Amino acid sequence: AYGALKMGLIKDLSEAATRQHTPKIAWVAAPKDYVSSSGKTVKAADIDVLVRAMSMGKLHHAMMGTASVAIATAAAIPGTLVNQAAGGGERNQVVFGHPSGTLRVGAAAEMQNGKWTATKASMGRSARIIMEGFVRVPGDCF
Repeated sequence: AYGALKMGLIKDLSEAATRQHTPKIAWVAAPKDYVSSSGKTVKAADIDVLVRAMSMGKLHHAMMGTASVAIATAAAIPGTLVNQAAGGGERNQVVFGHPSGTLRVGAAAEMQNGKWTATKASMGRSARIIMEGFVRVPGDCF
């Protein structure tokens, strides 16, 4: 609520109750081995940074797309907290560990007129099978 107020997203703290979707809050840390929600071990060597994020006032079970792009963009800007947690230096992508596993997201930023500007962001999502089965259609329907 206080972050939304400081960023100008709301004018009064009471408005925060009706604007739970922003701002998104994420915690970042240096890579560390952990076990994902599916029970799979994620090795520190396979990720650049650990991330846990809040969405709608709750810890997100995986990672939101908008937060992913923001995290990758922050990682692309040398000296940001995300960049430092990911090991520092210049980078055009980041692989982060989240509760459900890992996600690779690309981003580019450049200094323009004394301000950092995001110039590119890219991410992919995977699909999963959500149902298998049979549909019985009577033969006289054709």
